[in-house]
Amino acid sequence: MINLLSLPKQNYAFVRSKLLNREEIAFLDVREEDPHAQEHPLFAANLPLSRIEIDALGKLPRKDVLIVTLDDGEGYAELAAQKLNSLGYTNVSIFEGGVQQWKLAGGEVFKDVNVPSKSFGELVESTVHTPSLSAQEVQRMLDAKEDFVVVDVRRFDEYQTMSIPTGISVPGAELVLRAPEIAPNPKTKIVVNCAGRTRSIIGTQSLINAGIPNEVLALRNGTIGWLLAGQALDKGQNRQFHEVSVETSLEASARSRSVADRANVKRASKADVAIWKSQADRTTYFFDTRTPEEYEAAHFPGFRSVPGGQLVQETEMVAPVRGARIVLSDPGGVRANMPASWLSQMAWDVYVLEDIKATDLTETGTWKTPLPPLPKVQEVDVHTLLSWAQDSSSTLIIDFSSHANYVKGHIPGSWYALRSQLALSIEKIPKANRYVLTSAPKELAIFASKDFESLVQADVCVLIGGNNSWIEAGLPIEKGATKLASPPIDRYKRPYEGTNANPDTMQAYLDWEFGLVEQLRKDSTHHFWVL
Repeated sequence: MINLLSLPKQNYAFVRSKLLNREEIAFLDVREEDPHAQEHPLFAANLPLSRIEIDALGKLPRKDVLIVTLDDGEGYAELAAQKLNSLGYTNVSIFEGGVQQWKLAGGEVFKDVNVPSKSFGELVESTVHTPSLSAQEVQRMLDAKEDFVVVDVRRFDEYQTMSIPTGISVPGAELVLRAPEIAPNPKTKIVVNCAGRTRSIIGTQSLINAGIPNEVLALRNGTIGWLLAGQALDKGQNRQFHEVSVETSLEASARSRSVADRANVKRASKADVAIWKSQADRTTYFFDTRTPEEYEAAHFPGFRSVPGGQLVQETEMVAPVRGARIVLSDPGGVRANMPASWLSQMAWDVYVLEDIKATDLTETGTWKTPLPPLPKVQEVDVHTLLSWAQDSSSTLIIDFSSHANYVKGHIPGSWYALRSQLALSIEKIPKANRYVLTSAPKELAIFASKDFESLVQADVCVLIGGNNSWIEAGLPIEKGATKLASPPIDRYKRPYEGTNANPDTMQAYLDWEFGLVEQLRKDSTHHFWVL
């Protein structure tokens, strides 16, 4: 056991100097996402204590990278540092005094999630004055049946929840490739929307930077602005982009390459990739920025599927080491070059993998999250659990899935618990002779088992295969927030989510976004620039 008192401490001046000098640092806010979103330093990436074993190896590929863990005085930073040490990380420190000390030292704190990308988007608009239209103006264009198309640059599932009438789903990195055939007449206007501001600004400016002949405008404030204008959104739409011709693809490739070159994007060879994969003194992330379907069909070995639009929007969620190298792969070039152009402006050391042939795409299937060895635990199969569960006074089931997954469906009678809130959760869960832990993915319950076992005087087992085994056995599931032993703080509810968001909350979110440029100026550690 590592002595918590012996863990090294770091302060504001140390972390700030690393950011200003563009040195590698994984500044990790190890609280759950909701408290993280309430306030945190700009480049404090969220990696919750409860998921460290699940996420660390994939997000922190170099074992001696500088890691500084952060909380708000709850003690999570110490526990996270201890777990990271046990996973083999050798350069782990604790930020002394937590978020409050960061503020006392003069550090700027930011609300919400994906703040580096959102603040960069606001900087782009304020610098180059990205053209936009109000919701009312677009509605008038719709009513007048003017010659224009609406392209929605969010993920397809977000688009399906709610969309602008007539809108077509074209996730961000696909825009420069697909827009020429969605709007082949250069006189057709293109209106780009997202939920709020960032992705529509970046999408609009991507088309402008690429020299698309059409007039391109952002829908100001996205679906939030549409709702605040009292206008109706569509729901459950399925309009999507289609494949493009070879000629269109080649032209888009040339356009995107020109933008990337202007943005100082670097080029990487297959030989470079081979060297960087084993480089001991530098963190490198390898991302395939095409659609997940293309990735699963065939991809370059060792690359993770991260569609380019979401990569620009959520960079710190997949690349928490600020100052790391990022390598992007798309055989056609467009979906790598355009995101790379933005990442370069966001001060990442970014490369595009060149000269990829179809024969180089030798791996198939989804990306497999690297995990440490699973601890040995007492296990139970689904049929035994079914018989045990008949007597709730004897056996209780604890589910460590995300709250969202728990609400979608869980084993009847099970309790929802957050691993980071375990001691408090156990006080709310009835006493039993036996506890069975489960989750989706199954590994969450396995890693939580020893912690749980240390806090109860009872037998503790883990369901083999987790929740999926119960579902695959054809057994019934229960939906809803039925038995919550922990508060649902593992995910921050975005103000623009869903179709019934509060107008005051949505307006407050827009007001917050407008203030991000000034917060960037005060923080001054970002090195952002605009093409």
